[in-house]
Amino acid sequence: MAAPLSVEVEFGGGAELLFDGVKKHQVTLPGQEEPWDIRNLLVWITKNLLKERPELFIQGDSVRPGILVLINDADWELLVMGKPWWLGNPPPHSSPTLRLLESPTPDEEGMDSWGHGSTRPS
Repeated sequence: MAAPLSVEVEFGGGAELLFDGVKKHQVTLPGQEEPWDIRNLLVWITKNLLKERPELFIQGDSVRPGILVLINDADWELLVMGKPWWLGNPPPHSSPTLRLLESPTPDEEGMDSWGHGSTRPS
């Protein structure tokens, strides 16, 4: 059984608006049979931290396009490379830090991808 795991989860670039405006969360993931991986963590975040509009955060079994996921400041897609990546192996004397940041890509109607008005340069 995997032991409980302490993880810092940070939201930025507008993503924090889906989490009551709170940017940083220090969480302890409960022990479970399988080691914690990113997919399990995203499910846990959705059930326990997400406050509104899950369709703007999750798409299928991953984050929606436009959300950059960093694990200890490295792009998770480079770390995972098609294989499960376990959160339980951080560097010595540290806990994993997961950052979820919205990419700055406003749509054509002056709304950012979170549905909030944005101003465009003239």
